Amino acid sequence: QYFIKKYLTGVVVTKEKIDEAAEIYEEHFGDGLNTNPTMFFREGWDYIVEKHGGKLPVVIRAVPEGMVVPNKCVLFTMENTDPKCYWLTNFLETLLVQVWYP
Repeated sequence: QYFIKKYLTGVVVTKEKIDEAAEIYEEHFGDGLNTNPTMFFREGWDYIVEKHGGKLPVVIRAVPEGMVVPNKCVLFTMENTDPKCYWLTNFLETLLVQVWYP
């Protein structure tokens, strides 16, 4: 819950954060000598700022924190609420499974 409330609720995408992320991507995905400006999907993040006011268009449902569940049960689901942000659920799921599962 902490991760979701701190990083995924409210206005979490801003022009400043997009610019910062683009710089990090350019350096990280470069070859060590040259930057690579093609890996960051700026258009998608700009769309979220423009159409959703910086709020992520997803709904996350989860079992209550601390609840004991049997093996092979779903712990959370994530639903995209905007078809133009089809890529966002995969991006966020990658982050969430790192903090959700032990």
